[in-house]
Amino acid sequence: MQMLANMEDPASIGPAMAVALLTTLYGAILATMIFLPLADKLNLRMTEEARMNAMLIDAVTAIQSGSNPRVVEQLVNSYLPPKQRKAED
Repeated sequence: MQMLANMEDPASIGPAMAVALLTTLYGAILATMIFLPLADKLNLRMTEEARMNAMLIDAVTAIQSGSNPRVVEQLVNSYLPPKQRKAED
């Protein structure tokens, strides 16, 4: 804004352009190093929480409907990654 406001004075364009470029550089650095990784982490946590909530709702619904405990166990295990699943007896 400062650069465009003083177009009549060529001597003031240089410092104003330097400020504009510096703020752009700071914004790009902050976005790349702080805000984008933070957004990715929040998105991952949100996905995990949504999966956990869906698992709890399905488990409670199955228990409430009177399903066999082994069926409920298999249902809950289906939400887990294969490495974390309980081994079948």
